Amino acid sequence: MIQLSLYTTMGCHLCSQLEGLVAALANQKVWLHHIEISEDDALVERYGVRIPVLMDSDGNELDRGFELERLSDWLRERGWLDEDALAGFITPPDAAAPKGAHQRGGRRFLG
Repeated sequence: MIQLSLYTTMGCHLCSQLEGLVAALANQKVWLHHIEISEDDALVERYGVRIPVLMDSDGNELDRGFELERLSDWLRERGWLDEDALAGFITPPDAAAPKGAHQRGGRRFLG
């Protein structure tokens, strides 16, 4: 199990986005220890403009982990990246028409 700390604050939409990405991209279960920075002036000073920040058990931090490339590189360095899951994020969807689709009168219908 991957154990990470997440420096966050209440209502942080980027933090929620990062949590979802970590869960989707990790090759094993992730346990996140949420650290609320607003309750500690020193944490606000250190992380206030940087959240969300992930920290691994060795103290290595990742700022802006909600950026897919930064997060995937960080996870890959630690052997935690599910490459197939990443491919699902970066591979464009198949643009082919759904099977059984047809057009009639300028409108597209699924069969």
